[in-house]
Amino acid sequence: MNDIVQLLVEPLQFGFMQRALLVSLVAGLVCAVLSCWITLIGWSLLGDAVSHAVLPGVVLAYVLALPFSLGAFLFGSLAVGLIAGVRSTTRLKGDAAIGVVFTGLFALGLVLVSRIPSQVDLNHILFGNVLGVTDSDILQVLVIAAVVLAVALLKRRDLTLYAFDPTHAHAIGLNPRRISALLLTMLALTVVVALQAVGVILVTAMLITPGATAFLLTKRVPRMLAVAAALSVCSSVLGTYLSFHLDTSTGGMIVVCQAVVFALVHLAAPEQGLLARAARRRAGERAAVRA
Repeated sequence: MNDIVQLLVEPLQFGFMQRALLVSLVAGLVCAVLSCWITLIGWSLLGDAVSHAVLPGVVLAYVLALPFSLGAFLFGSLAVGLIAGVRSTTRLKGDAAIGVVFTGLFALGLVLVSRIPSQVDLNHILFGNVLGVTDSDILQVLVIAAVVLAVALLKRRDLTLYAFDPTHAHAIGLNPRRISALLLTMLALTVVVALQAVGVILVTAMLITPGATAFLLTKRVPRMLAVAAALSVCSSVLGTYLSFHLDTSTGGMIVVCQAVVFALVHLAAPEQGLLARAARRRAGERAAVRA
């Protein structure tokens, strides 16, 4: 028992671990809430695009000594605008437009990094640097997270209706374009928060995995939001602790924990799990044999 307490208390003796736990927890919570609507609408690829497209903005922000969150948000918004522009002015489908834009912007970011290697740490941008966050970074994360969560709380009914039936949302007086724009803005802001914890490459996992996992466990949106938030926060805290004791990448360990939880749910979920489906299939076969 004492050993377990020691494992839990030891990381908290260090200031950098206290800050890392706080940022990881907040990032996990915000990403989980937004991931539910991303999963329901089918915007997983768009979340991937925005998370990668912010790289040049982050690099330029570092070079110009500006808050990295400003550069990330601007280029995230730019990516959304470019995708919409390509879709509206060509015959390309959405996935093609997304692929072209996000790979182009991500490549631009890599080029910028290669030109200014002495001023930008590529590993910190790509994989996060949650152990090195400063008080100003934490303040940015908390403010942005509070804004996103407040908007999600106030607009949860509109967002849910838009996710299930945009046509009905329009029929009752809601503007689907405005709701879509609002959700995309929230997505860009959420990417900014998650960048601190896991970096550009792994943000996608935090934006998709919690919602996908909760979707396998429940069909009710309020419960889905609660389950996704609980699983994501627990994975963030557990991943941060494991990274300390095992001396591994914090962002990578957080995402590994989320992936393990998803695998377990996919296997053992009461209704949609592989084991439950196999049991129903066997029961159906036995019933057919008896008939």
